[in-house]
Amino acid sequence: MLESLRDMRLFVAVYEERSFTAAAERESATQSGVSQHIRKIEDRFNVRLFTRGNGAVTPTPAGDSYYRHCIEVLRSNEAASRALMTFSAGLDGEITVGLMPTVTRCAMAPALARFMDRHPNVVVRVTEAYSALLTQQVRAGELDFAIVPAFAETVGLKSRLLVQTPEILVSSGHLDVPHLAPIRLSDLGAIKVILPSWQNTRRSRLETYFSSNGVKVDRLLELDAMLGTLDLVANTDWVTILPGVMMANDIVSRGFCVNPLADPPLETDLVLIEPARQPLSPAAHEFLDVLEEEAQRLNALWKA
Repeated sequence: MLESLRDMRLFVAVYEERSFTAAAERESATQSGVSQHIRKIEDRFNVRLFTRGNGAVTPTPAGDSYYRHCIEVLRSNEAASRALMTFSAGLDGEITVGLMPTVTRCAMAPALARFMDRHPNVVVRVTEAYSALLTQQVRAGELDFAIVPAFAETVGLKSRLLVQTPEILVSSGHLDVPHLAPIRLSDLGAIKVILPSWQNTRRSRLETYFSSNGVKVDRLLELDAMLGTLDLVANTDWVTILPGVMMANDIVSRGFCVNPLADPPLETDLVLIEPARQPLSPAAHEFLDVLEEEAQRLNALWKA
């Protein structure tokens, strides 16, 4: 196939230059070599591509037709080569990552964009789920790593702190509390609050916080659907409490009224978990680094 492409290139050069000598110079070949390649094509198909006489090289009708097809093939070959070159930088391989909605809402997209720009030949698969399922999948080796709230059990897992983020009250703004102002939940009276199910590690911590700090709950809705939770909060007087790293973009955009919990504050530790029996691949390690940088950047917005 490569020899056929070389034949085509030399033929196109002769066709366009109307000269074997000029074609040889253009393609860094010898005149006799160019003639041999053209003769090989003519012999293969038993057809004349050029007439030669009095120093002139003139394409035959067959040569005209062949030229039109050749330039299409050569153009496609060049496009294919350039396409491959865009994947030549960076690492390759496949990674499968587990993320909670806490991370997918703000941190995942910019981290993925940066990573795939640096490593276009890596296939990235992201599973979004809550901590209980992600922990099982990491332990089973189905995920390279996952990011979940800190928890006690570590059998079969290796873990470390990724980011400590404040818990934030999220509302539609109906509470008449200034955007971004730290808030004491016990001052709000009875609230209608959406919480995750008990499968989510954060649920027990939030319940403990409520009971320890005199937070009154008028109605409680258990919902393990983040998009549904945010949509309900945006359009009703229900509120929810979410990790700050997830709501960092709303500091400026004000899509929601967001208020850090205060007196006392509440923070959540998000940890990296990976199978204890195997190290991260270079690609997974690189993506983790980018994801951690993005999470730290978003979290720093609350301190600012």
